[in-house]
Amino acid sequence: MALFSRRTRNAAPVQEGAVATLDVDPALAALTGDYVIDAAHSSIGFTVRHAMVTNVRGSFAEHEGALHLDGRDPSRSTASIDVKIASVGTGIADRDAHLLGSDFFDAELFPLMTFRSTSAARVGGDTYRISGDLTIKDVTRPLSIDLEFTGSATDVYGNERVGFEGSAEILRSDWGLTWNAALEAGGVMVSDKVKLTFDISAIKQA
Repeated sequence: MALFSRRTRNAAPVQEGAVATLDVDPALAALTGDYVIDAAHSSIGFTVRHAMVTNVRGSFAEHEGALHLDGRDPSRSTASIDVKIASVGTGIADRDAHLLGSDFFDAELFPLMTFRSTSAARVGGDTYRISGDLTIKDVTRPLSIDLEFTGSATDVYGNERVGFEGSAEILRSDWGLTWNAALEAGGVMVSDKVKLTFDISAIKQA
């Protein structure tokens, strides 16, 4: 099911000189509103190549965010996310401590990673692209995230929910995260390319 708008099948042909309009599914239009990300049922993670041979995965346990969805016009939708850097976890305490230090995030000086959308568009089907500004440490650069709308439902507590999942790839060096170590056989310890992953559940506000 597409999240925003779609043309009705078998729609009447547009007469010459008339203005073409899109019919909006009432169920989709009903999703319009403000939402808060439910951090307990959402995840923001990353994958990075380690020692040229395997992937290391991690996530940020603490984050908060808000969405505004427009069921009639996707370009009017917005998103903002704040991620607490100190909540990073990869399953290895020493590695997490290294990530929090000055070689990487320098979490004491820069406790948050933020994203603020500047535009939104439907790519096709249930896929949407949210573009905006990603700030890590003291560097802000543009980022586009492709998200698939995974559905909407009312939970057992009466909350109206929507779900999205998606990803984006960045070069960490673009945000000043340049630490590395050369391998004896060639290559480096940590890849520059990082895959960010998003699995979002958001609750509609009254």
